[in-house]
Amino acid sequence: MELTDQTQIESQDPTATGPNAAMASGDGWREEEQAESSGETCQFISFTIGSEEYAVDIISVREIKGWTEVTSLPNQPEYMRGVLNLRGVIVPIFDMRCRFGMGSTEATPTHVVIIVSIGERIVGLLVDAVSDILTVGSEEIRPVPEMERTNDAQFLSGLVSINDSMVALLNLGELFAGDIDTVAAAAEIANA
Repeated sequence: MELTDQTQIESQDPTATGPNAAMASGDGWREEEQAESSGETCQFISFTIGSEEYAVDIISVREIKGWTEVTSLPNQPEYMRGVLNLRGVIVPIFDMRCRFGMGSTEATPTHVVIIVSIGERIVGLLVDAVSDILTVGSEEIRPVPEMERTNDAQFLSGLVSINDSMVALLNLGELFAGDIDTVAAAAEIANA
């Protein structure tokens, strides 16, 4: 695993004998194939929400910008803060703290919006701060343990160990399934 400052981090599991060791032991890990140790790397943008750290695939990130006020839309989920006009594109902004059941974010100029693409849609993620760009070997991405899964854990695509802490990798398509089209339709009606 490699951080952008080129710091090398060794595996945290001294008993593992390969990338599939934890899953092969039957310790409650999901039974899906772990990426083969092929030397491929993945890059993620990590960010914080409270004391928790999450990351999204860098390929989906379009822009990172400071918080600005948004236009609220009626009858939307509590975690949908509103929409923002970004160079002529109406972008729904989702409060990630609220989405994960940690209460609404009291947004200040120090908060950050990560603009991402999910399929054909562009959305914004309101987070506390952007942490780093992580470069991770595909074999270092661990599955989410079955025994620790909550309703929101289905939105996680894996876990990565960084400096004695875990970074949860988000599956944005699953996290916002259904929300994006609903919000886009409401934004189009509001613009008409």
